[in-house]
Amino acid sequence: MHSPPALQALVHGAGPTGALAALALADAGWQPTVRDPLNAVQLVQRSRAYALNHSSQQLLETLGLWSLLQPQMVPFHRLELCDLALAEQVHFSSADLPRGRRGSAVGWIVQHQVLMPALLNQLRIHPAITVQLGWTAADGLRSQAAVHHLMVAADGPQSPQRHDLGVGTFDWPYKQNCLTSQVALRGSDSDQAWELFRPEGPFAVLPLGRGTFQLVWSAPAARCRQLEGQTDVAFLDSLAAALPDRFQPDVLLEPPRAFPVAWMLAHRLSRGSTVLLGESAHRCHPVGGQGLNLCWRDVAVLHRLARRVSGGRLPAQRLPSAYGRRRWPDLLLTLLFTDLLVRLFSNRSALLLPLRHLLLALLRRMPVLRRLSLGSMTLGPCRPWSG
Repeated sequence: MHSPPALQALVHGAGPTGALAALALADAGWQPTVRDPLNAVQLVQRSRAYALNHSSQQLLETLGLWSLLQPQMVPFHRLELCDLALAEQVHFSSADLPRGRRGSAVGWIVQHQVLMPALLNQLRIHPAITVQLGWTAADGLRSQAAVHHLMVAADGPQSPQRHDLGVGTFDWPYKQNCLTSQVALRGSDSDQAWELFRPEGPFAVLPLGRGTFQLVWSAPAARCRQLEGQTDVAFLDSLAAALPDRFQPDVLLEPPRAFPVAWMLAHRLSRGSTVLLGESAHRCHPVGGQGLNLCWRDVAVLHRLARRVSGGRLPAQRLPSAYGRRRWPDLLLTLLFTDLLVRLFSNRSALLLPLRHLLLALLRRMPVLRRLSLGSMTLGPCRPWSG
């Protein structure tokens, strides 16, 4: 008796989401090929840091990657939420995590230049995965689809695959840009992360260990361009003026880089045998560090469905539509929540200040609200109470 042919998948994009999707498909018993027009050096050379939450930790544990990556991450056990216009603060700790996760870190910071080499190495050594970096497309989408059971578009916000499929998007740019940098900073403990709400936009201060911090500074586009062009000394002076008095920036370790911020959601998450993953399907404001975690929850759903297909419990041709149905609630809630946070807190509106004061007061006084809020941020809004 002949064994059934192996399940083949083609993953377009070898960034953090595409690489993890290929590893997830291989773990589910598939034989994925992952392609990217960039080579390995280009994929690694991106200077930024990610805040990973518990939904990402769960996926990495499931795929057997957590023990490999955890030693290179910086955990934080406290998250300080500050409204600088009101001079009010809410403290989140590991005690506010969902039951079964209390006592763990609230989250983990990992740098792109640490994460990507580890993922690329796992792709290379996995016997079921074919890696094609620096690849230039020679075949059209139709001929590719004919030889693969599944196509995965994880090729970023300008996704050529999404364009070829004719899938449109709902999108709008924010008036803010984001500016990222790394600095040596005094005034914060090494296990403490900050989300500062300023009238010009959110400002995240993320610990990288040894007194260094990643900054994600949201501000009007013109302001970000001005900051990006300043000398090191001038930038540190501007930074000191923007941060609360307790922070004392000492050394600029990485020059500031500004990039535009947009809200985007694809009209559909699948078409034919193709599914859209990560930023090919959605983008949100970086407030709350939801971006990569939301992308990796796409991967987690793909992994569960791929296992059902390989186990004979779901026909391969039904996987794309099933993926779309399962992802819509999480995507819509997370994108709406991050947009609401930006619009509510990035202003000095006399009408909104009392509402913000009430919300922060309730969070301070009601542990159940803190647990619900932190559970939504760390596990996703559809299962904030999960252990």
